[in-house]
Amino acid sequence: MNEEIAFVPSEQVAAAPLTSVTRWTSAAARAVYELPFNDLLFRAHSVHRENFDPNRVQLSKLLSIKTGGCPEDCGYCSQSARYATGLNASKLMEVEHVIAEARKAKEGGATRYCMGAAWRSPKQRDMEMVVAMVEGVKALGLETCMTLGMLSSEQAESLAEAGLDYYNHNIDTSKRFYGEIITTRSFGDRLETLENVRQAGIKVCAGGIIGMGETAEDRIDMLVTLANLPAPPESVPINMLIPIPGSKLADAPPVDPIEFIRIIALARILIPASHVRLSAGRKGMSDELQALCFFAGANSIFVGDTLLTAANPGEDRDSSLFHRLGLAPEAMSTVE
Repeated sequence: MNEEIAFVPSEQVAAAPLTSVTRWTSAAARAVYELPFNDLLFRAHSVHRENFDPNRVQLSKLLSIKTGGCPEDCGYCSQSARYATGLNASKLMEVEHVIAEARKAKEGGATRYCMGAAWRSPKQRDMEMVVAMVEGVKALGLETCMTLGMLSSEQAESLAEAGLDYYNHNIDTSKRFYGEIITTRSFGDRLETLENVRQAGIKVCAGGIIGMGETAEDRIDMLVTLANLPAPPESVPINMLIPIPGSKLADAPPVDPIEFIRIIALARILIPASHVRLSAGRKGMSDELQALCFFAGANSIFVGDTLLTAANPGEDRDSSLFHRLGLAPEAMSTVE
């Protein structure tokens, strides 16, 4: 029963045991994605309940520790030096400032603190400060996560020794569509960093972005790639593109909400034991859309007014929505 499955009719996929697949094909994942909407939500929510408390949501806080000036040409990014987005580059933030902000995040209910730097990859001269940030935030009793671009195996080992819990490195989209969005690093480079992180003993946070002009097949293949890694990511952020003025994707059309919910549901089914994070783009989502995403299996969000350089729903709006839906923050002791 636990074997790779080929294409089967949708009604058979819908009736199959929820945990019967260990390796997914694109065809099988497509069959699930194309189920009638109510069947897809029922399946996803059932998987969610098998693995998590459906009324608990993990809260993370994200801080940009080094903003702008990135040499990469990621078409969606406000921090690329190749686009006139109006964002000024900054130096790496002081360690004490980072720890002070982490302390505020913990007081606000966050259990994981994520730190991001706009680098292609960290330079060795910066690693000492980065390691100190990890150690300082960890000492507060928070889980730590970093996203610094590509990592060598040696850099991953240094972060692991400092106590880093998670490393975020999104694959962004499918291998086929990747070159349409980024040319300064390859899809294989992304997977190599994920392998370096995994080999160092750090948990993996990897997801993608919806709304860059990709097809439904690209979205499905992205999730299949993540699900079929030797060990699936423990955290899977699903971002809705925020079109940045001046970037390559400034005029990208909006994402259909139903298609977005389908991707959240598919992520939950393909990667059942991982946290699925409703990530960038939440400020533009209606409460109803977010509610359906939570039902479909999303169980992690970023809190605070800012997400790196983009706007994020404020704590008041999140608190109100949680109250209306009967949701509560996930406690540290239940975080994976």
